[in-house]
Amino acid sequence: MKSSRVGDGTLLAALGALVVVLFVLSLGTGPVRLAPGTVVEALFGQGGEAQRVIVQEIRLPRAILAVAIGGILGLSGAALQGLVRNPLASPSLFGAPQSAAFAAVLTLSLGLADLRSFVLPLAAIGGAFASVFGLVAIAGKNASHLVIILAGLAISSLAGAATALAMNLAPNPFAALEIAFWLLGSIDDRSFRHVVLALPFIVVGAALLVSRRHAFRALTLGEDAARSLGVDVGRLRLAVIAGVAVGVGAAVAVSGTIGFIGLVAPHLVRSLVGYDPGRVMVPSALAGAALLTAADIAVRLIPSTTDVKVGVLTAIIGVPFFLHLIIRDRRTLAGGPS
Repeated sequence: MKSSRVGDGTLLAALGALVVVLFVLSLGTGPVRLAPGTVVEALFGQGGEAQRVIVQEIRLPRAILAVAIGGILGLSGAALQGLVRNPLASPSLFGAPQSAAFAAVLTLSLGLADLRSFVLPLAAIGGAFASVFGLVAIAGKNASHLVIILAGLAISSLAGAATALAMNLAPNPFAALEIAFWLLGSIDDRSFRHVVLALPFIVVGAALLVSRRHAFRALTLGEDAARSLGVDVGRLRLAVIAGVAVGVGAAVAVSGTIGFIGLVAPHLVRSLVGYDPGRVMVPSALAGAALLTAADIAVRLIPSTTDVKVGVLTAIIGVPFFLHLIIRDRRTLAGGPS
């Protein structure tokens, strides 16, 4: 089994180093290119005034959000896959980002908050909670791949239609246009106010999920076996729903919808650590952070007259990956065990 080839400590160190390297590259990438050495100097208050402003005030919030949002998406995907024992589960397929976006858009359209208000993440968290809770309730205890996909598609479609309706009824067409661009998913032009807005909720959501990682090992044996081993399955399910809702909801509130990170990240690390969901979670968070940071660097390097949204790039990459998983597991999708 491949999991024996890479120790947890070695993998975490390698992924952590990758995130740090990408973080520094992110701080140096943009219209004004900065060498890694210059970035490090500016980060610690040294070097020229212009370099310090670019790194500390303009690019640092964006880099922090890329790591935090990518991390919570990767962690949420691993937690949901462990909860329903299904490798196709992810926040996007559960409709969590779409439902969080609908709640946020509705709040903005009604004039109850702006893009820098704490009301926005609270509304998005509520939308994400409703979607994840609804899908778990609809799919049942031992849902097949097909049931997961269909239920998630229904919730995502409903949330998307409701979002379109909320935008259509927005009293201000300029606000509707701004919301439309925001929904594409981006962490461009974000400030430390956005970091303060989202990071506490993301940390709380991540803590809820990581604290339950050992219970997922027992759950792989089935719910009855997990209960016999002392796992409170109902409390575990509620903790995962709450953790995903809080983390993903806060992420969507500041970045819009960024899909497929939660699906791709667990699969990238699972081949290295094996299929123990408890071991997959933390590496998935680091892989998600690396993926989103790399994608955010890539959108700044793509030649374009307009800004390419990072949510568009992750979807372009994620959809073929998702189709690959479906084709690979088509026998299971046709009715085999999940």
